[in-house]
Amino acid sequence: MFKINCLNPISKVGLDNLTADYQLTEDVKEAEGILVRSASMHEMELPDGLLAVARAGAGVNNIPLDKCAEKGIVVFNTPGANANGVKELVIAGMLLAARDVVGGIEWVKASKEDENIAKNAEKEKKNFAGTEILGKKLGVIGLGAIGVKVANAAVSLGMEVYGYDPYLSVNAAWSLSRSVKHVFNLDDIYAECDYITVHVPLLDSTKGMINKESIGKMKDGVTILNFARDLLADEEDVLEALKSGKVAHYVSDFPNPTTAGQKGCIVIPHLGASTEESEDNCAQMAVAEMMDYLENGNIKNSVNYPACDMGVCSKTGRVAVFHKNIANMITKFTAVFGEKGINISDMTNKSRGEVAYTLLDIEDAANAEIVDALQQIEGVFKVRIVK
Repeated sequence: MFKINCLNPISKVGLDNLTADYQLTEDVKEAEGILVRSASMHEMELPDGLLAVARAGAGVNNIPLDKCAEKGIVVFNTPGANANGVKELVIAGMLLAARDVVGGIEWVKASKEDENIAKNAEKEKKNFAGTEILGKKLGVIGLGAIGVKVANAAVSLGMEVYGYDPYLSVNAAWSLSRSVKHVFNLDDIYAECDYITVHVPLLDSTKGMINKESIGKMKDGVTILNFARDLLADEEDVLEALKSGKVAHYVSDFPNPTTAGQKGCIVIPHLGASTEESEDNCAQMAVAEMMDYLENGNIKNSVNYPACDMGVCSKTGRVAVFHKNIANMITKFTAVFGEKGINISDMTNKSRGEVAYTLLDIEDAANAEIVDALQQIEGVFKVRIVK
């Protein structure tokens, strides 16, 4: 019986997929698996028995990844599960910037007592008319699950789309419309595009990438859309560019005191992935990833350990070893089983940066003695008997 704690409300559609082998618990200290959305775990004391954390969403900056890796706790996310919901709001944000729909609606609200509102609207509408996006150039920075969908949708709307991603995956490349112009230099997007939308993870290398310097390379009157992370933009620099007219609009899904209510800023209350469909999809994927790991030791969509899949174990036992990615570790693992007279029938070793993960199927049941022997090997973080 695996005990699962939900740090945030998780869609019932996902939780309903948990079998009788799982029990939801309100006591996080006894949890072997944690399902989370936005709750911060950085100050949290991680339970000794915690095996996995599954984030029902893409961003994981609320989870201490390195700390979890050192404790052999696998952290999952759900890339692509909320991509359509975010894509639709990005397109909506672009349209809101192109046509001053919000300003027009506010004028109508303010004129609700005016008996001549229809007549006066004909005079006032020129103030909110805006432009069309057909034929305009859109630059998409980051062609992951969301970026690809945004790019393809924009092509369908008749836009000329430029895409930039130095780490474009094979799957993303297959999914991307052939009409998208794949550029290899960000400056090309800055110089050419009327609209620029950012879809990259928040890393030290991407933090504040939209700043005074990059804005200076952009076309006058550009619209910047940020539905990824607010810290990707130096928003004080953005406000200065809005005041000067260099930037026409800044559309963000991250309300904060810097941009809220500022002229030229269209700030949405973090609605990107907040559709019922997105929350259901994320919950289902997070639950499926956690169940496969807890039951079989398989890892898919982890952000701190490598992908590893040996299917359902048909042998007597399966052991998982979390360890440093250093030489001679496999030799030491196999030696332990050899000394105990246990045959290894199948094995997979995968690495990711400084950490590695090894799964071993064995023809006899593992026991505490085996675990202790493996745990004593220098460089081993954790040993887990999967079966």
